Amino acid sequence: MHLSPRSERPHSAAWRARVLRHPLVLLLACLLCGLVAGAAVSFAPFWLAFAALAALIVGVALARSADAALALVLVVALVLPFGALPFKIAITPTFLELACIALLGSVVLRVLANPELDLRISALGGALLAWLGLTLFALVLGAGGLPDNLTLHNYVKFVLGVLVFFGALNVARTRAQLRLAMRVLIVSGALAALIGLGLYALNDATALRLLVALGRVGYPTAGRVLRYVEDDPNGLERAIGTAVDPNSFGGALALLGALTAAQLWARRPLLPRWLLGGAAALMAVCVFLTYSRAALGGLLVALIYLAIVRERRLWWLIGAAALGGAVAYLGFGLGEAFVERVIEGIRFQDQANQMRLAEFRNAIEIIRRYPIFGVGFGQAPELGLVTGVSSIYLAMGQRIGLTGLALFLGIMLAFFVITLRALRRLDDERASMLLGVQAGVLTALAVGLLDHYFFNIEFSHMAALLWGVLGLGMALLRDDLEPAASQGT
Repeated sequence: MHLSPRSERPHSAAWRARVLRHPLVLLLACLLCGLVAGAAVSFAPFWLAFAALAALIVGVALARSADAALALVLVVALVLPFGALPFKIAITPTFLELACIALLGSVVLRVLANPELDLRISALGGALLAWLGLTLFALVLGAGGLPDNLTLHNYVKFVLGVLVFFGALNVARTRAQLRLAMRVLIVSGALAALIGLGLYALNDATALRLLVALGRVGYPTAGRVLRYVEDDPNGLERAIGTAVDPNSFGGALALLGALTAAQLWARRPLLPRWLLGGAAALMAVCVFLTYSRAALGGLLVALIYLAIVRERRLWWLIGAAALGGAVAYLGFGLGEAFVERVIEGIRFQDQANQMRLAEFRNAIEIIRRYPIFGVGFGQAPELGLVTGVSSIYLAMGQRIGLTGLALFLGIMLAFFVITLRALRRLDDERASMLLGVQAGVLTALAVGLLDHYFFNIEFSHMAALLWGVLGLGMALLRDDLEPAASQGT
């Protein structure tokens, strides 16, 4: 009598389980692990075995919990965005790159393993994939079919950052998971700001020594490690944290500061109000000390938006801050250097804004000559033209053409149309979280007028932050968003 394949499977599975639990098999596995560990310690750097063990533990945790994978992406993007493995394989993968791969892999495995889980795309997903397709076309077109290794690696990191949108959308399936992701964002932003303020408070030599120590994990060890206004070491130092660039640091904290501010007056805040107030204050002070005018302007735009849409009492806070600043400046002479910098920026008199004007003119010329698909992510194809401009909109126009820019603007417009309509039907908890997401995205779009970091393949953590927050915003719209004990993490 022949057994059917279905009747053979349970027997085979039980047999395999007995074999795997056999003492001899366990003993051989332990001996093999010991042999590998001993060889690693003997023939490789002593720390490699411990690093491999730590990586194995983290890998097991990420495989078991998609929530942990998403949290890791958010924490790394904010606290150690440029950290990389201390050794090279064919390339040197960054921690964020590995975390994004773990997140997306865990999402795919969960959907494949559990037929009850659907792969969520959302109303924006199709357009976002089309936009990514345009970036790929521009990459190949601009490089003549063969981009160099560095450009290709940076582009892959950027794509992984954008795909965090789908990771966040598919991981955050319950209220509890959304609360966790939002709390991780707020706490990570506060931690990044605290690190930035701590380094700013130290003397330059100590701060430089601490930042150079990060060179073991891929951070720069020479050049402009510390940053100053107009690169003058005798001038104003800029808060930088572990973000390498103060403008990108300010933009990230402005986004999270706006998201946090929306929670301050929520009926059911994600964290205690005193903690939210402290986190918002840390981020706001750190944004100020980056001396990024784009980040400060973006944060102000977000606060005005929150005051108009939901919380009228914010007008009192904005007014009090303006009055306090005026008294400090006119009465005590505090902040003179910053006020002068803002005035010079408005008049385009300082070196940074004069360079920005030249970049704008150059970008407009590139867009005029290559309007449809742009010039890709490499160098400009003509002498006298230089790629790179401090605006995400002009950067998209020259990199992926007006086609890609129009699609991006369409995605953002659709996001606000969909979410503003949904605000009316959501309960207070979900509405306050969604309002914070709207404020954060609006901050990024405002910052993008004068900065390019949210669309720069060398700053993949900024893409991960923006698109991850967008993914959480779309997850908040689900009508079936209820705590579900049956849905594992």
